[in-house]
Amino acid sequence: MMNINDINKRIKQRPPFQMIERVIELEPNVSARGIKSVSVNEPYFMGHFPDAPIMPGVLIVEACAQLCSLVMEDDGTDPDKIYVLLKVDNFKFIKPVIPGYQLDITVTKTRSAGPLTSFDAVVKVEDKIYSKGSMTFTMVEKSTIYGSEE
Repeated sequence: MMNINDINKRIKQRPPFQMIERVIELEPNVSARGIKSVSVNEPYFMGHFPDAPIMPGVLIVEACAQLCSLVMEDDGTDPDKIYVLLKVDNFKFIKPVIPGYQLDITVTKTRSAGPLTSFDAVVKVEDKIYSKGSMTFTMVEKSTIYGSEE
């Protein structure tokens, strides 16, 4: 449904921090399914761990969060707003992710109340669950973070 060029038009992250490379399914304001191909050439593998590379759990969560942003901003990014990850709940890392794997990530909106939006995420490799959990975001005006300092 969306290739890397389409995704680049819609999210703010860029390589080497952009984690979603392809979107297979997207139902705006409801859910999405995306792909992250894990390559040994990614810079964090130099130190995590040199003799036994494992993708850091925090980057798996980030990949899920980036996919959530595509669900929340169905018309593309609003340059004046940023969705900030507020809370990560019950994220479990069931099996380690190593180079060569392709993460199949599904995020589903579970709740929306005012500026808060919550999602459940499931990360699979070859139809087996490798991690899962929930996260909550809030929308903030960019100017409240990067406004002029006096």
